[in-house]
Amino acid sequence: MYYPDEVIEEVRMKNDIVDVISGYVKLQKKGGNYFGLCPFHNEKSPSFSVSPGKQMYYCFGCGAGGNVLTFVMEYENYTFQEALQSLADRAGVTLPKMEYSREAREQAELRARLLEVNKLAANYFYYQLKQPQGRLGYEYLHDKRQLSDETIVRFGLGYSNKTSDDLYRYLKAKGYDDRFLKETGLVTIEERGGRDKFWNRVMFPILDTNNRVIAFGGRVMGEGEPKYLNSPETKLFDKSRSLYGLNYARLSRERYMLVCEGYLDVISLHQAGFTNAVASLGTAFTSQHAGILKRYADQVILTYDSDGAGVKAALRAIPILREVGMSIKVLNMKPYKDPDEFIKNMGPEAFRQRIEEAKNSFLFEIDVLKRDYRMDDPEQKTKFYQETARKLLQFGEALERENYLQAVSTEHMIPADELRQLVNRMGMSMGLRAGESYYPTRSGNAAYKNAEARREETLPEREEEDFRDSREPSRKQAKRGKPDREDGIRRSQRLLLTWLIEKPELFDKVKGIITADDFVEDLYHQVAKMVFEGHEAGNVNPAGILSRFINDEDQYKEVAALFNASLKESLSNEEQKKAFSETVMKVKKNSLDAASRNAKDIAQLQEIIKQQAALKKLSISLD
Repeated sequence: MYYPDEVIEEVRMKNDIVDVISGYVKLQKKGGNYFGLCPFHNEKSPSFSVSPGKQMYYCFGCGAGGNVLTFVMEYENYTFQEALQSLADRAGVTLPKMEYSREAREQAELRARLLEVNKLAANYFYYQLKQPQGRLGYEYLHDKRQLSDETIVRFGLGYSNKTSDDLYRYLKAKGYDDRFLKETGLVTIEERGGRDKFWNRVMFPILDTNNRVIAFGGRVMGEGEPKYLNSPETKLFDKSRSLYGLNYARLSRERYMLVCEGYLDVISLHQAGFTNAVASLGTAFTSQHAGILKRYADQVILTYDSDGAGVKAALRAIPILREVGMSIKVLNMKPYKDPDEFIKNMGPEAFRQRIEEAKNSFLFEIDVLKRDYRMDDPEQKTKFYQETARKLLQFGEALERENYLQAVSTEHMIPADELRQLVNRMGMSMGLRAGESYYPTRSGNAAYKNAEARREETLPEREEEDFRDSREPSRKQAKRGKPDREDGIRRSQRLLLTWLIEKPELFDKVKGIITADDFVEDLYHQVAKMVFEGHEAGNVNPAGILSRFINDEDQYKEVAALFNASLKESLSNEEQKKAFSETVMKVKKNSLDAASRNAKDIAQLQEIIKQQAALKKLSISLD
């Protein structure tokens, strides 16, 4: 499935990237570009740059980059077609009828049929709930769980009959064959026919943000395992990216989200007026869940069950949410187990009061940590202090760490001065630099790896560091101080392409020296060829070039980086001139070296050697 390049380019050009991103991120102009906090990772100092000239964005902290189309795709979790349609609607562009490849047509048709059959199944389950055979399910929802008819309709709740092939026979009668039904996740195909995935269960349709049924959950009636059952993953349904209730919660005016464990907690809260409640679906809370929530709210309040399993789930979710930059609190539901039980016994106003009193997630973590130690035992008490100090090191900013230190000191009666000294000693022993935080898990933060690496050795600064922005994450770390030549060459090529994009007059400086063929890596060569051809045509269009790589996530990220390399800001004008000359020389030398290795005969090799000798005498100036 694809649109002509000229259509994609029209939509992109009619959506100014600064205007679009300003709707999601607060931007401030600084020089010729705009800067803000990156929406794709947690940061407190703006490293997210938006260039109106290039019509591109780039984060020097995490490496996220692209044009207006890729931004909408990443931020809204849209497919390319969905992002293009959204931006076309915004700009008033009418998209032509899509052209399909055979494979794309088949995939589109499959998705459409899956949505169609899921809608049929949802209607069928709802119909069964209102029939005599569905009385058991209705009484469970209406009488036992106290859900109103309005709520049952709003969430499309239903019932799957006790007959284990009931839905299968219904869908077969509608003309669906076994091969397709196997793809739906609604039935299991066996030698003697089909068997329903769900039977004798109250049913919860799972909707996407466009209110389309993409999967189901079911709660067994009476005895049976598993108690709750979800659809398997399909072409429509990815558990790690789906949140139950988000289709309604995203429209809430609240700036926080209530995150629950189950369907009925979400439904009960919505019925009580808390329409900003969601739940993950039969899987642990993931970074994808956190990223989705970040789009709709600044804060999350965890309302997991108050039992041991709920506490563990909260402890797993907190660092994931913290990583995307969300503020997190934990709601205390004791003496009740979950939001549903709390609401039934205490009512909405009491629950709202608990929201107001929800505990800061870090202080919650310390409370849970303390449960593992006996405070009347000096050795145990000391270990608790040490673990508390270690956790405080996750705050990189001194002021933030001090604020939390004071709060922990007051709440747990730990002498503040002694705790501060302990934190400082631990930080020094781990080799943390000023302003660097330490996350005590390998998956949490690069500072863990940095601190561990500095325990073993101190790497000398590399000469090639002069040729990259001081905030750009290095792709590889040289071991034992040996410079990574290949990475240095790549950085030089990225830097040269960025210079040529930003200062077209530099094409005259490198004319006769550098051509697109001097960018020897395949991807770099493809991009350089487009840049040089664009210059010849009088229209270098980096955002348009990037659009050609939009179907390959790894490539478009690297192409975005090609146009956003920069020198250290501390370099003087003379140093920049020198760096430009050396960069051109390095790119040309690498090209000639590669050509010499691939020379087909002596004559060709002699010509290359002649060019190498001339290169040493060459002088290039920015003046």
